[in-house]
Amino acid sequence: MNAKSIANIAGLALTAGIAAGLATTPVAAQGAKEKCYGVSKAGKNDCAAGPGTSCAGTSTKDYQGNAWTYVDKGSCVKIKTPKGSGSLKPIKR
Repeated sequence: MNAKSIANIAGLALTAGIAAGLATTPVAAQGAKEKCYGVSKAGKNDCAAGPGTSCAGTSTKDYQGNAWTYVDKGSCVKIKTPKGSGSLKPIKR
């Protein structure tokens, strides 16, 4: 293998590593938002889904109490789900 091939492979590995890191980074809130627990559908959370999960999109069930989604500030506790209202803190379910 020549030096150019090694440099190309190293560049691809670095790019893949960066992309993998971005995939597990919390979604950034935009505007006046707050974290709301227990309101997202399975796999649609922005972050925090408990032990064994990496972050965004890792909740395993609808309205999971330890997974949050960004919502408009002041609206979280007003959101109603089949399992109850949204919460500003993790919900034990």
